[in-house]
Amino acid sequence: MSGHSKWSTIKHQKGVADARRGQLFTKLAREITVAARQGGADADMNVRLRLAVQRARDNNMPQENTDRAIKRGAGGEDDTTAFEEVIYEGYGPGGIAIMLQALTDNRNRTVSEVRSTFSRSGGNLGESGCVAWNFESKGIIVLEVSLEQSEEMALTAIEAGAEDFDLDSTALEVRVGPEGFEQVRRVLEESGGTVVNAELAQTPKSTVTLGTREALQTLRLLDKLEDLDDVQRVYTNADFPEEALQEYRSVSS
Repeated sequence: MSGHSKWSTIKHQKGVADARRGQLFTKLAREITVAARQGGADADMNVRLRLAVQRARDNNMPQENTDRAIKRGAGGEDDTTAFEEVIYEGYGPGGIAIMLQALTDNRNRTVSEVRSTFSRSGGNLGESGCVAWNFESKGIIVLEVSLEQSEEMALTAIEAGAEDFDLDSTALEVRVGPEGFEQVRRVLEESGGTVVNAELAQTPKSTVTLGTREALQTLRLLDKLEDLDDVQRVYTNADFPEEALQEYRSVSS
């Protein structure tokens, strides 16, 4: 799997501590509100809203939170907060590339927090376009599979429209173009696949393999960036050695 998928999947499998669950729900609700405000409250006609609602469901956000966020975005609640979508790009330990997607009502506050987090963690915030050229939008679906299931599930994914896949000892990562993301996920779930992480992501065209020390520094940086209130998504072209991932699992659990 890609470095981003390994990091995201570990975080998803460990779950979210109660202290951070409220922050996650706030971010999910913000995305739903913005999606409804831009494309309307009908999820059948609004792909972005449909995907945002599915992500909220994947993370066990209460339905009432989802409904309230949609209502707010559609103008049903007295909320005039205007969120702006901003992309930040920078570098982490070892020169690896990092992209952030943020929704903010105060760009000055957000860029200050992002720059400070990079600087304190061995990285630096770059200029617009400095790493975006190395990323492209893809649907990423990670399934928990046994060795017996893996070949059949991978074939099912390809037949449903997936572009490629990677397999390790416990998981199958399926990559698909954004337009086929929902269909491939649906087919895999109907075929008995257990989806542990699914998202439209910015995936790297090329990766950089880090040593254990730099990998752990990078994993901590990614966590700190994702913990910022205005940051919705974090992507990297780093590839992490298994030794670093095992240590990350143990210290973060």
